[in-house]
Amino acid sequence: MHNTPMLDVSLRHRAGQLDLAVAFTAPTGVTALFGPSGAGKSTVISAISGLLRPDQGRITLGGTPLFDRANRIDMPAHRRRIGYVFQDPRLFPHLGVRGNLDYGAKRAPKGAQGPAFDQVIEMLGIAPLLDRRVAALSGGEKARVSIGRALLSKPQILLMDEPLAALDTPRRAEILPFLERLRDTGLPIVYVSHSVAEIARLADTLVLIEQGKTRASGPLRSLLADPDLAHLFGQDEAGAVIEARVTGQDPDGMTRAEGAGGTLYLTDPHPAGTDLRLRIQASDVILARQRPEGLSALNILAGEVRKITPTSADRARVWVQIRCGGEEILAKITARSAQALELREGTPCHAILKTVAVERRTPKA
Repeated sequence: MHNTPMLDVSLRHRAGQLDLAVAFTAPTGVTALFGPSGAGKSTVISAISGLLRPDQGRITLGGTPLFDRANRIDMPAHRRRIGYVFQDPRLFPHLGVRGNLDYGAKRAPKGAQGPAFDQVIEMLGIAPLLDRRVAALSGGEKARVSIGRALLSKPQILLMDEPLAALDTPRRAEILPFLERLRDTGLPIVYVSHSVAEIARLADTLVLIEQGKTRASGPLRSLLADPDLAHLFGQDEAGAVIEARVTGQDPDGMTRAEGAGGTLYLTDPHPAGTDLRLRIQASDVILARQRPEGLSALNILAGEVRKITPTSADRARVWVQIRCGGEEILAKITARSAQALELREGTPCHAILKTVAVERRTPKA
């Protein structure tokens, strides 16, 4: 487990027509930089890595300044101990898989802490690839080898610039479990993406960047369920992420999980004690003032309205944030329904979850 302190970023930079002004702190875990294409995400991590010199600002890693314009500090990229995984794996075609991995290992500073060669191979499942040529690898295999090369340089932090963007859906599904394993090592990761599904599954901290500016930053679960930010995720992608622990299976095969908001029932089997991250899209939530009876939906959580916000794309609909125990759920309903239910801040209600997607499985040791 790494004990690397936080990354602090505060910078301004003019890039073409984009005036970048971004500030955030990335703690241990995965910090996702999220926003549409052209928002400035890749420019930010290029500055962190040392491949770009910002016009103004300060970047520190573990308290050590990597860049400080005012004090004329600009640590060269090769001294920053940062692993960089690009969208294009950028493997050396003449070295083969083992040669690419050895190249990363040779770049590790003497005495640096980090995973050993065998640990990286096992975590990424690339033992069968070691004697292969780069040209013989699939897109997902190239991505895993690229990550392995970066890890073997024993970085203090890993930057990942949309590593799955060039992959098709099956290859993305193939590599996501390996990224989950990487996240669970505790190595700080800054992960650039414009996929809500990816960040909901992987990230702990979220930085929302819109037109070069930091729109919001903080815990992923809080920001995803904030109705004032829902438009940034897309009308059909906004929702909430909640966490629950499996407590057992019922005789009919349903998995029972307990979260801060109450009991949830899932169709997929999971061992007792497994921690789950569950994604609930706003369009899959129905609201009722009283607990409904005679429904096929099994997951009904009691709570109260925290906030109601009109959607930016459709005046006929509103976002409703409901506090259910220690969790926040986001629903998208018609304004007429909100009026008929007389929903106000503090109104007791029930959230009926039509669909619950399991986005992460982390068995407890």
